[in-house]
Amino acid sequence: MNAFLKIFFALCGFGLASVASFADHHELSDTEKASVALPSTYEGLPGEGPIRGQHEWFQNVWTERRSSWFHSVEADQGAVVFLGDSITQGWKDLAETFPGLKTANRGISGDTTRGMLIRLREDVLALNPSGVVMLMGTNDLGDDASAEVIAGNVRLILNALKTSNPEMPVILCRVFPSSPEKDRSAEDIQEINNRLAAVAKGDERITVLDTWTLFANEEGNAKIEEFPDLLHPNEIGYAKWAAGLKPVFATLGFIETDGDIFEPEEGFVSLFNGRNLNGWGYRVTPPPNPNRKRNPNAPVRTVITEPENFYGQTVSSDGRYAAINGRLVVTTPTEGRRIQQLWTTRDFENDFTLKLEFRATPNADSGVFLRGRQLQCRDFPLAGPYKELKNYKSQDWNELVITVKGNIAHCACNGEVLEAEYEIPESGPMGLEGDRGQIEYRRIRIKE
Repeated sequence: MNAFLKIFFALCGFGLASVASFADHHELSDTEKASVALPSTYEGLPGEGPIRGQHEWFQNVWTERRSSWFHSVEADQGAVVFLGDSITQGWKDLAETFPGLKTANRGISGDTTRGMLIRLREDVLALNPSGVVMLMGTNDLGDDASAEVIAGNVRLILNALKTSNPEMPVILCRVFPSSPEKDRSAEDIQEINNRLAAVAKGDERITVLDTWTLFANEEGNAKIEEFPDLLHPNEIGYAKWAAGLKPVFATLGFIETDGDIFEPEEGFVSLFNGRNLNGWGYRVTPPPNPNRKRNPNAPVRTVITEPENFYGQTVSSDGRYAAINGRLVVTTPTEGRRIQQLWTTRDFENDFTLKLEFRATPNADSGVFLRGRQLQCRDFPLAGPYKELKNYKSQDWNELVITVKGNIAHCACNGEVLEAEYEIPESGPMGLEGDRGQIEYRRIRIKE
């Protein structure tokens, strides 16, 4: 075993005895070695842009990582595969982070989108994955590839995944922020992310996760306390990435499948039973103002011409709202942003106390309607408007308590006041809104 491998495995936490055992167990034939080796020429290879084959260290990492996976194809069947570069490779505790979820790490340090495209069949498709998490593009940018080239390679990867399994869900993470010091400016990364969103637009199996806003500082760059080298996350960064993924994994049915057992307090009545959309539906949307100039960049607004009642159904007619294991999920729109409102089928006139819990993916935007007027319900630290909350738990469950007397609502989140005197109509339905990202609600109950 060469000196590079000894250093590589030592950094990964293996002792010399286990390194020797690993090498013996994974000794490959000449044919197998050729199948995992970095191509010696770009000719005839799919995609565009850099592969980094000119770097000897990358050749070694590519070959050794892929060799180590060669004999684990059977064991990794049906896993959720994480496909990426050094940021993915560096996630050492995937199994501990997502207990009960079978995962396979297919990250290679220094890899580019073209490199991932080239190795996609053996490293990902051969595993018949139940889902794929993609984070890629920062190394392409470091090698001066254009956003157009990066997005083109990602499109080819997504097409290949779809051809292999049209039903397989994909979570496409936006490229993390970095720094101009690393030749990765915020503007360049955002251009890549905008193109990636355009590639994913309209594809129902793809969930775009806003992992750029999750990490970016006010200048759009990485924070030193989360990315010590301004490129790779530390334990804090990985924990935030994991927290952002968990709500989506739950919606896809990978985790949190036991449901939510909850009994309302005395005097409270559930507005959502956790099993279906009984008591909820779509109401006719008011006609648009013909004199209002349409902003071409504004989110899509769904128009409802006939009321719909979702009694007995677990999913709304358009799939935007779903009852999943005790949660009322407002799913991520395929367009990136889409305004859609779900209403109770009855109105409320009496004074009331409304309680519910919500969980938001990074930078998600939603709302709770009180007799028809919207109270913003978002991933508050990133999306606002209540960015200074001390008790808010990002990508975790938070409680809203709304007390209404007459037409004045007192609204609090985890005990912190959002609105002390919020004026609402005298009568009307309760509602939930979807806009950007995914929001989940549970334990929605009211005491009149």
